[in-house]
Amino acid sequence: MPSIEALISTLSGWVWGPPMLALLVGTGLYLTVLLRGLQFRALPLAFRLIFHKENSPGDISHFAALMTALAATVGIGNIVGVATAISLGGPGAVFWMWVTGLVGMATKYSEAVLAVKYREKGEYGMRGGPMYYLAKGAKLPWLGTLFAVFTALATFGIGNMTQANAVAGAFQGTFHIAPWVTGVVLTLLTALVCLGGIRSIGRFTSLLTPLMILGYVVAALVVLVLNAREIPHAIGLIFYHALNPAAAGGGFAGATVAAAMRFGIARGVFSNESGLGSAPIAAAAARTRDPVKQALVSMTQTFIDTLVVCSMTALVILTATPWLHGVGAERLTSASFAETLGPGGAVFVALATAVFAYSTLLGWSYYGEKAVEYLAGPKAVRAYRVVFISMVTVGAMMKLDFVWSFSDLMNGMMAIPNLIALLLLSKVVRQETRRYFSA
Repeated sequence: MPSIEALISTLSGWVWGPPMLALLVGTGLYLTVLLRGLQFRALPLAFRLIFHKENSPGDISHFAALMTALAATVGIGNIVGVATAISLGGPGAVFWMWVTGLVGMATKYSEAVLAVKYREKGEYGMRGGPMYYLAKGAKLPWLGTLFAVFTALATFGIGNMTQANAVAGAFQGTFHIAPWVTGVVLTLLTALVCLGGIRSIGRFTSLLTPLMILGYVVAALVVLVLNAREIPHAIGLIFYHALNPAAAGGGFAGATVAAAMRFGIARGVFSNESGLGSAPIAAAAARTRDPVKQALVSMTQTFIDTLVVCSMTALVILTATPWLHGVGAERLTSASFAETLGPGGAVFVALATAVFAYSTLLGWSYYGEKAVEYLAGPKAVRAYRVVFISMVTVGAMMKLDFVWSFSDLMNGMMAIPNLIALLLLSKVVRQETRRYFSA
């Protein structure tokens, strides 16, 4: 077993090395140029379309599709992931997270255009995503099958057990609740929503997701108002250390510019998932006749996740002092909130971790469901739901170093066929975009 764990860890390191990060950002930059900076020009329109209602084919509204995708992406990466980026890459890592988010909006837009264009009607509602546009658009069904396999495997790791484990750890450390208790409760809550399929998930995430994001942003703003004097200095650190190394001092080990780029880009991608191919599976369920409408809505997901939520976490950390004293990434966000808000800050972060992780569980359960349906047909969906739900308790109670490495590997393997499809079908995206904006 140790040799297998070492192999998986090594493979994960290769997959998520500089070439993959360059490919993810490079694809986003290419699509940004191809679409003439659409994410900047059309962002106001995109936010207006979120609440647009259509009596069109599909399972859920634009808003519900966006909330389902946001539920999956706004997770512990926004809390622990940002802290990890700053701990290992210094303040400059935040700048590179922003870059990843800005070009990732074009990637997210393109994924959704293709997802809606090539979707089809199934027994459990609309089905679409990279496996469908790889098979029907790029004419590479074998790559579509590989993507579905990687997604089905990843959903039990990054979308299930690791999330349950994060909640159990937070509750055990803050409230002294045994992990098995957290696991059982989380399993029951997951079953209540997931067994109803996308309509049930869409209804619940439409309520939960905006409330959780709003609550987190408001709490962060309270901290920033109280630390307002430190904000200009924190922003200055972000921009300065994006291109200049951060010297060691206090408990901070220091960071090179290469580390800032590496960890900023990596954590940004893990947080917003642009290029991984997960979010377009939810986009394909939207009620719409026009792929561009849902694509515009979908690209706001990356903006909200990275440019808003991750930025709030980063500024809270950089306007506090724990990051300078060597506090570990797993405790850094909590310690930063607590420095300003007292013990209540740590309690808030524990609760936020639980809600964020639970929402990720719901979003990824749907991604895995569609991957399994693609591979084994509609009859396998019910069995998948039962297995997915049962693994929540397992994840809450076990050590997950191996699962994290395996999840990272599967996420990276998802991205490869998806990026191939985006590059091969980029002209289709451009054609659909021109058609919509010239009408």
